[in-house]
Amino acid sequence: MSHSIDDLITLMARLRDREHGCPWDLKQTFATIAPYTLEEACEVAQAIEREDYDNLKEELGDLLFQVIFHAQMASEIGYFDFADISEGLLMKLLRRHPHVFPDGSLESFASRQPLTTEQVKQKWQEIKAEEKKQQGPNKRHSAMPDLPTMLPTLQRAEKIQAAAATVGFDWPEPEPVFDKIHEELDEIRVARSESQERISDEVGDLLFACVNLARHLGVDADMALRQACHKFDDRFRKMEALATAHGEPFEQLTLEEMESYWQQCKL
Repeated sequence: MSHSIDDLITLMARLRDREHGCPWDLKQTFATIAPYTLEEACEVAQAIEREDYDNLKEELGDLLFQVIFHAQMASEIGYFDFADISEGLLMKLLRRHPHVFPDGSLESFASRQPLTTEQVKQKWQEIKAEEKKQQGPNKRHSAMPDLPTMLPTLQRAEKIQAAAATVGFDWPEPEPVFDKIHEELDEIRVARSESQERISDEVGDLLFACVNLARHLGVDADMALRQACHKFDDRFRKMEALATAHGEPFEQLTLEEMESYWQQCKL
């Protein structure tokens, strides 16, 4: 038997039924469910990173359930329902893809004049800017996007820098960013003789500059750091296993001995 999205919506309504529903589901609010939503999104990303597509199917289902959960709670209060979410998303995507849907309907087709990826991104930003203008003349507009505070920090930094670049506040090439990184390293050395607060501030500037360099080089800083963490974790465990195989308690090794094992694990 095949089930539809409507069946999932019905299931969620049953779970939240005041008389016959699940006590745990009934107790939840937007605030208590939000951490689960973030966790499920991270598990989707992890399944993709591992290329575990069987697990990805399950994790996408869990993430979809989070959307349905929030929609049900909003419906109970009278804010909106799942149909409103779908309609809003559909209209936004139609509006932001005029090169695919020229008259803003699913039935329309654009003439065969393919755009480059960069042209599509530029058009997307122009449409978003126009949408902001239409929100009201008294609303202050900024090139900076209103990013969620729970967004991974490296990703947030990249998006802030990319937004500044849209109005020309950016270096035209990577070389000045290398200079900036060296400058920030020098400032950290100076800050060491001052306060911990100053050190923290300068380390933050260094990390921000490193994200900027990654962006200029076309590297996803968040993904690169995740890969580096995975690589370090894997090599460290191998290093421990090698020491154990040689009958040497790892924690009793000197730093030089540990470095020797580390180099072996890099081969």
